[in-house]
Amino acid sequence: MSTAAAASTIRALLAEAIARLEATGLPTARQDAEWLLASRLGVERFALYLDPARSLESETVRAFEALVARRAAHEPLQHLLGFEDFRGLRLRVTPDALIPRPETEGLVEWALELLALSGGPDTAPALPQSTGISVADIGTGSGAIACALAAARPDIQVFAVEASSAALVAAAKNVYALGLAGRVRLMRGDLLGPLAAQAGRLAMVVANLPYLPSAVLPTLPREVRDFEPRAALDGGPDGLALLRRLVAAAPGALRPGGRLVLEIGEEQAGALASLMAAEGFTDIASRADLRGIERYIAGAWA
Repeated sequence: MSTAAAASTIRALLAEAIARLEATGLPTARQDAEWLLASRLGVERFALYLDPARSLESETVRAFEALVARRAAHEPLQHLLGFEDFRGLRLRVTPDALIPRPETEGLVEWALELLALSGGPDTAPALPQSTGISVADIGTGSGAIACALAAARPDIQVFAVEASSAALVAAAKNVYALGLAGRVRLMRGDLLGPLAAQAGRLAMVVANLPYLPSAVLPTLPREVRDFEPRAALDGGPDGLALLRRLVAAAPGALRPGGRLVLEIGEEQAGALASLMAAEGFTDIASRADLRGIERYIAGAWA
């Protein structure tokens, strides 16, 4: 085998890419290189090691090296791959919406638990029986939460609201690709504004709104700071600007016993619990994420 051919094998390309990514300080250098090469070849990562001596065409090599260069510049892996997996769903990812994160899977899990406790449509006499259970996902972004809820509960209707028209395009692609267009309704607007017709009818309002204090943004990792939309991160001076508004507006949208379920930032649970109690919410509780950080809060509208 010639030197040029050897340099174009899967084994050699991976080794070179891993070394380059490690030199930039990326702790996931090996996984990232594997994901990028596997995506170019249209195979799963493990398949790379079934034939490591396989030589690749120059076009594939150049395309892979271009991806590695972008990852070395800290462009998010999900942007390069074009997708992220979220609760078993493969979601398309673009720079126009926040990349779905494992923490938000925990928000969906809790929301589903609370929906199971709330019962079926017969618990809401103000709703026609055919209406079923209506849930609102506020600030839907890529549509991750809305799609995950609808996929897990075929009996619910989800209103997915987003202020950014570009993010709403990304959400629409996911909704249609997953075959959920019949049960996830996309709406553009500010918080609960587009849902005036649903006043007092929603079984749940769930949201992963921006909760980072503005002063924190410059300290974020480059992948987040330089490549993800600021509007999806910036929660104002104390991180609670949008959350405070949603807590105040949610009682007008929820039916009796309906739940408000939020993903929140570190050390925000106490402040939000007070805000929710002042608005008339009961059964207020918080829950920690897998790292032990209070990441979610929920309350029932009495």
